[in-house]
Amino acid sequence: MSALSESPVLTAVAGGVATVTLNRPQARNALSVALMTELEATLARLAAERDVRVVVLAANGPAFCAGHDLKEMQALDGREAVAAVFAQCSRMMTAIVRLPQPVIARVHAMATAAGCQIVASCDLAVAAETAHFATPGVNIGLFCSTPMVALSRAVGRKQAMEMLLSGRPVDAATAAAWGLVNRAVPAADLDAAVAEYAALIASKSPHAVKVGKEAFYRQAEMGLDDAYAYAARVMTENMLARDAAEGIDAFLAKRPPVWQGC
Repeated sequence: MSALSESPVLTAVAGGVATVTLNRPQARNALSVALMTELEATLARLAAERDVRVVVLAANGPAFCAGHDLKEMQALDGREAVAAVFAQCSRMMTAIVRLPQPVIARVHAMATAAGCQIVASCDLAVAAETAHFATPGVNIGLFCSTPMVALSRAVGRKQAMEMLLSGRPVDAATAAAWGLVNRAVPAADLDAAVAEYAALIASKSPHAVKVGKEAFYRQAEMGLDDAYAYAARVMTENMLARDAAEGIDAFLAKRPPVWQGC
């Protein structure tokens, strides 16, 4: 087995799309410290890559992600060590949200606990119809409190509480109906559906997408008046950008735009 294949996170870039793959299949891609460290570093590197327009987050093996590595967690010594792991996980999830490029989760199989949290943290998500989602911590006496943060921002309160309190998995069709994922498709169509989203987003102005993604999450935490004031400032700056001028000129001239990324 090559050193590359043994890495807990694999990265491939093609056509402006970076595919980042969780690669602990034997552990159902449980979030070990090593995996989270590598994923954080990968996201930081991609954030600076101007040629990367979209990030697809995928996984190898029989599960998308089984959440935290419970064997590793159980071996930790003391409160500070446990707190450090949860803090690292929170940073990793926040890095997904803060990444300038949109992140699409490609969910081929079960996503549980912090794995479900990853899906909820991504900007878009496409799931195979055979995938399931759960926050089952309550079943082992460990309420999914940190997954709750992302989950409660992706679905309605009643749906989030149903998942959190029952611990029961929901299927992909239900996840789509609740807003946890954008689409549930036959497994054979998963790659095509993800590629369709990625290509469409990659064709847009990278500057506008970056500005828009940041603004979306910031305004969502504001009151209505503050959100409108903030969004108006953002849109004013966006209007004065080169890509906006190019996009408007191209629209009026009925030609394809040539984006500068600024």
